[in-house]
Amino acid sequence: MYFHGYWLCLGLLFISVNAEFMDDGVEVEELGENSEDIDTNEGELSSEIKYKTPQPVGEVYFTETFDSGKLAGWVLSKAKKDDTTVEISIYDGRWEIEELKENRAPGDRGLVLKSRAKHHAISTMLAKPFIFVDRPLIVQYEVNFQDGIDCGGAYIKLLADTDDLNLENFHDKTSYTIMFGPDKCGEDYKLHFIIRHKHPQTGVYEEKHAKPPDVDLKPFFTDRKTHLYTLVMNPDDTFEVLIDQIVVNRGSLLEDVVPPINPLKEIEDPTDEKPDDWDERAKVPDPFAIKPEDWDENEPAQIEDLSAVKPDGWLDAEPNFIPDPNAEKPDDWNEDMDGEWEAPRISNPACRIGCGEWKPPMINNPKYKGVWRPPMIDNPNYQGIWSPRKIPNPYYFEDDHPFLLTSFRALGLELWSMTSDIYFDNFIICSEKEVADRWATDGWGVKMMANANERGIFKQLITTAEERPWLWFIYLVTAGLPIALIISFCWPRKVKKKYEDANYKETDICKPQTKGALEQEVKEEKAALEKPVDLVEEKQQSDGEILEKEGEPQEKSEEEIEIIEGQEEGNKSNKSGSEDEMKEADESTGSGDGPVKSVRKRRVRKE
Repeated sequence: MYFHGYWLCLGLLFISVNAEFMDDGVEVEELGENSEDIDTNEGELSSEIKYKTPQPVGEVYFTETFDSGKLAGWVLSKAKKDDTTVEISIYDGRWEIEELKENRAPGDRGLVLKSRAKHHAISTMLAKPFIFVDRPLIVQYEVNFQDGIDCGGAYIKLLADTDDLNLENFHDKTSYTIMFGPDKCGEDYKLHFIIRHKHPQTGVYEEKHAKPPDVDLKPFFTDRKTHLYTLVMNPDDTFEVLIDQIVVNRGSLLEDVVPPINPLKEIEDPTDEKPDDWDERAKVPDPFAIKPEDWDENEPAQIEDLSAVKPDGWLDAEPNFIPDPNAEKPDDWNEDMDGEWEAPRISNPACRIGCGEWKPPMINNPKYKGVWRPPMIDNPNYQGIWSPRKIPNPYYFEDDHPFLLTSFRALGLELWSMTSDIYFDNFIICSEKEVADRWATDGWGVKMMANANERGIFKQLITTAEERPWLWFIYLVTAGLPIALIISFCWPRKVKKKYEDANYKETDICKPQTKGALEQEVKEEKAALEKPVDLVEEKQQSDGEILEKEGEPQEKSEEEIEIIEGQEEGNKSNKSGSEDEMKEADESTGSGDGPVKSVRKRRVRKE
């Protein structure tokens, strides 16, 4: 029964942990059914991950896996930043194509940012421009902060389809339509989704920032795992942001961006000014209040405590600090250059109680009232807080379909980072969610399988419990149950053995004794306390007395006494050992001397 309960707890733990892993994004069964690149053996994952470069299964605008090991079509920027010093204005950060440091799948490579504290810029053209009309936009790629992240970004920019677009001149001021991806500096963890919306009247582009996600983003920057970032923009002006195929942010372009797409209909008149006689004071001093006659404004806030007494041992003439008597002038001290040498000052050891001029401590003055001020009353002339009047907004417009953004035809990474080895992989831009999901299964899903295979079971359990603290309770129950079972099996046996030993001793003690025997025992105990004797002599004397009273011609040997004692103390047999013991038992019940013998032999055994 106990073992059934133990295996039940183990089964619950296994189911809970596996359910949490299944929730992390891509299910194991889906990977096995949907991907031809991952071999399975009777439903169990192979220890060796079979990786094959993902291939899009539908119409796409752009894909990149970097598995070829070449930056075909990618252009390094040769531009310079305008608002920085010459040393850091150039985009000289290094890029490499490498496999992941950990949990790699053989043959899977990615684009890696390699330089610290440098500007990086690289971009590439799409297969065809994306035009915002009536089809969704889906942007998806992978990021792994392999060494963590101190300060830096891993976001991408979708570069606007303009006539002056030149990838070699790609820099921070290059016009873009959407900026999307993770960014971190200090303890500020962000997931950017920014659109550049064109004002229909002025033609000026303005950045609109989506509201921040409601989830804790820190683990995605610190766990050193590969995470999948997905942006979905729908023609109905809604959007979704996903991490590892889980929605972390959603909203509407009309309601959930800052500043809002559509400006206010009315604005404050910039030419309006507050009148000079406008009274914004809600409270004013009471003009009829009079200061009381006994109000003394000259009383100080604190006074000396007149009841204080200078402590005994206070040394008024001693300074608090004295030159260190153990200090010595350095050998290389030059008084011409360094001046006259003075020993460093230390606390005066004589000032245990106090030194210097003693002054009584200061206490609050009970007579202090401070400067008198009249009480405040409601202002009868209060007019409220002034604000400029409203006028119609001359630049007001109403865009009821902000999804129609400027088309884009290039993807770029323009980044600054204080941490190196930021890994990018498996970019895809398309209009069908199924295409992006299949792409994720064949790329990011394989990385998750490699991650699960390379990590030991203990590490997986610890990592999962850190993300879901309630699993620690299951771990504790599962680990504590075997200990409880061991105690429950062993404890009753110990109790039973103690109970049997107690019964044996109880039967041994409760032998019939006469009144004379009890009195004799008490006398012997008192004699032993007053005059201790050697154990061997006492045994011999007691044995001699017993033999004399019984009239036996010979004394028992020490061997026989030791044998009898060993048999009684070890409880090895409940049978009588010899004819002499049977005879002694009969005499103890038939004569007055018998009990004395019994008591004496038991005393020898006890001592």
